[in-house]
Amino acid sequence: MARTKMGVVGCGGRMGRMLVAEIVATEGCTVAGGSEAPGSGYVNQDIGELAGIGRIGIPIGETVEKLMRDSDVVLEFTSPAATAEHAALAASLGTAMVVGTTGLSAEQGDRVRQAAREIPIVWAPNMSLGVNIMLSVVEEIAKRLGPDFDVEIMEMHHRGKVDAPSGTALALGRAAAAGRSVVFEEVEQRGRDGITGPRRTGDIGFAALRPRRRAARDRAPRDNPRNLRQRRGPGRTLGGRPFAGRLWAQGSAGPVTAIRNCVEIGALCNLQRISSKIA
Repeated sequence: MARTKMGVVGCGGRMGRMLVAEIVATEGCTVAGGSEAPGSGYVNQDIGELAGIGRIGIPIGETVEKLMRDSDVVLEFTSPAATAEHAALAASLGTAMVVGTTGLSAEQGDRVRQAAREIPIVWAPNMSLGVNIMLSVVEEIAKRLGPDFDVEIMEMHHRGKVDAPSGTALALGRAAAAGRSVVFEEVEQRGRDGITGPRRTGDIGFAALRPRRRAARDRAPRDNPRNLRQRRGPGRTLGGRPFAGRLWAQGSAGPVTAIRNCVEIGALCNLQRISSKIA
């Protein structure tokens, strides 16, 4: 079977470098190339050397379009604005995508969904298998417990993370809302300050921490998804704590099989749907 050619947009970043290393280590995959912004200092460097795996003879380019033409699948972990633009470009070229970018606006998300009408896209705010299992668990718990149990989601990431709440936190909130059959945007509570008044029944609250040198941590109580807490009495917590960003990279390079299943399921997939298909 031919290897799947995978390109990495933004290959010079921390996540991009790990993705390159995971592609090389994943059976059935080969690195098609990588791209970086002109003037970044990474252009024309060997992509393998930058990823810390040794020279592989592939220089980093500066043209995303060329990378997409050379790839069967592109992995996209960049900025929200760039992701929306690249999704449209990938759709015009017929190149499949794996999107792990978080913090997209409603309009940017709609552009990704529009692109998914033309090409297979795997889009997940967190590529960790454990977190995607937790999303299913949170939805089921929220469904069973109902609005009398408060949902408070607390997440903690490194100080360099630029969006808050994190994509994983929002995904957990959406899972809880889905379990309750409510519109997430009508019950989300992202910030509290000053005299806020009593907590509204059914709200899904968020808290984001950004300390120095901390691994990502996501908490969702059992009687409270990501802090599913009972209004009275003890609360229970569900939590996820990856110890290295490599876990995200492993989940992202895995879409050799994921993209193929995505084609069968429909154009836009998350890891939960793909896992169900494989099972």
